[in-house]
Amino acid sequence: MKNFWDKILKDALLLYCGIYTFTTILNSILYLAKGIYEDPNGNWHELDRAFVVLVGVLAYELIVHIRVKNRFVSALIAYIPTLLLVLGYVWLSGFREPLAQSAYRDIFIYFTMMFLLFSLIYNVIDIKSKRKKV
Repeated sequence: MKNFWDKILKDALLLYCGIYTFTTILNSILYLAKGIYEDPNGNWHELDRAFVVLVGVLAYELIVHIRVKNRFVSALIAYIPTLLLVLGYVWLSGFREPLAQSAYRDIFIYFTMMFLLFSLIYNVIDIKSKRKKV
């Protein structure tokens, strides 16, 4: 169990906390820059962000820990189910409140950009570390 904590959970938890904190602060700065002093979406917006970040970290952990030699296939194995999970969450949140017309498009774009960014960072670091070993 300690090995599981050291190898997977600790890094995932730190990554989750870092990304959630960054996105929350960025969101607050953007609202304040527009002159909006309170989040019009309230607490649900925070919980929605927390869930999407959690799924994003899950996708990253899947990429890192799935042992498939082909990087593209590994990325697809992680991307497709996590994207479907996020889209399902957006669909379910439609029962709570009406969705914006662009809700599915927006979450697709944001999630895909986050996924591509972290995949790129992971692959660059992984390739560099393998070159140093050789």
